[in-house]
Amino acid sequence: MLSKILDKFEWLKKVKLVELNEIDTSEDPVRPELDNWFRQQYGRKIYGLQDRDEIVAVMCFAFTNEVPASVEELDTMSKQAHTESINTAQAQGKIAIAYTVWSRKRGGGQKIVEEVFKMIKQSNHLTRLVTLSPKTEMARKFHTKNGAIELRENKNTVNFEYVFNE
Repeated sequence: MLSKILDKFEWLKKVKLVELNEIDTSEDPVRPELDNWFRQQYGRKIYGLQDRDEIVAVMCFAFTNEVPASVEELDTMSKQAHTESINTAQAQGKIAIAYTVWSRKRGGGQKIVEEVFKMIKQSNHLTRLVTLSPKTEMARKFHTKNGAIELRENKNTVNFEYVFNE
């Protein structure tokens, strides 16, 4: 029985993290209203988990120097961090704020969080990975199951943080 379960997730060993230029935003169950322009401006990034020729999970994040409580604050803070980085020739923002993550295949969401977390830990300028999550039980279970701690509950969102263990 256990070997059947393990075989079911064997595909996860062959995936790779790739940066994407755009996605079909209508597939985003968290923030479908945010277009590709928003997701690519001011240093914001879209990453996908690629299994052969298929993208099986997506995570979008922005770089900030503070933790936002809303998409509006995320927009303002990422613009500010981006502008500061241009003016000072320093890396943009020290906090990666994941504002949406979803998966097309079971296990893909957890795997993309692991891969992005590894990438952030290896960066020279990023010190934190924090989410801007919807206030849902599904988001709470997903992030706490994957090792995040609840940082702050806001009016319409929750921030979870993936803690760097050295």
